Amino acid sequence: MGKRRYLLVLLLFGLFIAEGSVLPWFIPPLWQTRLIPHLVFIVILFVAVYENRHKALLLGLLFGLLQDVVYYGAMIGPYSFGMGFTAYLIGLIFKFGRTPLPLMLFAILTGSLMLDSILFGIYKLFELDHHAYSWALMNHMVPNMIFHFIFALAVYVPLRRYLENRTSRRSQEEKA
Repeated sequence: MGKRRYLLVLLLFGLFIAEGSVLPWFIPPLWQTRLIPHLVFIVILFVAVYENRHKALLLGLLFGLLQDVVYYGAMIGPYSFGMGFTAYLIGLIFKFGRTPLPLMLFAILTGSLMLDSILFGIYKLFELDHHAYSWALMNHMVPNMIFHFIFALAVYVPLRRYLENRTSRRSQEEKA
């Protein structure tokens, strides 16, 4: 029982490490300035939809803060706020019990666009980004959305089974 509790955090931490160390090797050099994949965020969105939006908020805040400190040190807080807020909203909007694949993929696309838009707005507010929103949309947000869509499609079945098993076991233990 205790090991299953920490498996999700270990998975998120492993994906966090892979985002900065392994994944850049697989992205073509031409796309490395355009594509900023957030694998941890995609798994957090799955947690928001299939498990609990409050847990997703906490995970988004914690792993977003790690993103801010380790990878994107221009400011502390944009990723933490963006990931936590977006995960909570997606969990609030798309909580339908057994969410089917098309709806989950739509939630991933919406969450990805929302996170990138929040980050763009924060960086624009503090004058760290001088591009237009349309430029950022076409050069960063759409490639990220496509990558997130493909990743979500690849991990949908195992991640959904794992999260639904966790939720059903927890509800059975609460009834007993």
